[in-house]
Amino acid sequence: FVVESFVELLKREGGDKYEFHMRETETYDIIRDVAKLRSEIGILYINEFNNTVINKTLRDNNLTFTSLIKVKPHVFIGRKSPLAEKKSLSLNDLKPYPRLSYEQGSHNSFYFSEEILSTVDSDKEIIVRDRATLFNMLIGMNGYTICSGIINEELNGPNIIAKPLKVDDYMEIGYILPKTIRPSALTLEYIDILSHTINS
Repeated sequence: FVVESFVELLKREGGDKYEFHMRETETYDIIRDVAKLRSEIGILYINEFNNTVINKTLRDNNLTFTSLIKVKPHVFIGRKSPLAEKKSLSLNDLKPYPRLSYEQGSHNSFYFSEEILSTVDSDKEIIVRDRATLFNMLIGMNGYTICSGIINEELNGPNIIAKPLKVDDYMEIGYILPKTIRPSALTLEYIDILSHTINS
């Protein structure tokens, strides 16, 4: 939904000439970029596990977190995965398959992991840097990643599907902004598009 909303913003406001930047990066870098004003807005998630550390880091950097949606964790898998026929999945169902996760760079604390439940052991682990590689590996290796379950088939294609994960956890997805700077009109419009996209 983040990319989908950004695409919609560009369609509305791009005009004949423009230069916009969108960075998909590690959680810690998202926080740092917004704090240092390299980015106007950042999107991340908070859950029970990372709540204390993320909120302290946001406070220390004079940033606010505004929730957009609270969801139960899901698993992204390939449409042809052996798990695709199941209505929902357990952690035990996932054990035989490779888990894909994003590289966390030099600030690799598991509290800043892109994936929920990153501390759960996995015998097969594949670390990637970008979404395209992750999706290709999901399909090619019958792998999985744990996520929000929000996916846009129009942008990501029909080969990735989401299944509910049977765990007692949540992901609260929201945006971060600097406390002391008024958001630009484009940022406010992007927030409005995000809210609409995620709730439709």
